[in-house]
Amino acid sequence: MAKVIDDGEFLTLKLSLLEKVGALHGDIKVAKSSLVKVEIEENPWQSTVLRGVRAPGTGIPFVILLGTMRTKKSKDFTAIYRRRPVEIYTFKDSEFERWIISN
Repeated sequence: MAKVIDDGEFLTLKLSLLEKVGALHGDIKVAKSSLVKVEIEENPWQSTVLRGVRAPGTGIPFVILLGTMRTKKSKDFTAIYRRRPVEIYTFKDSEFERWIISN
């Protein structure tokens, strides 16, 4: 399961080996100063949370969503499992605008 690790200066999204394969992506590291906010959302499968199309990654609706969600203007990284609540990390000046991670 994906974990966010705070080492003081950086936030690292640590993925398991299976998550790396499913998401077609490695661990992600971002400066903590880029973090804008962290929110909790009870229902991650709604259009107000998810936006764009998944490319690349793995997705089975309401079961798993791993990888990059792309729109014309932004990218989000998702690691969502079943209907569990998610934490949404929002960043500025980063490769991904948001990380959407199941608790």
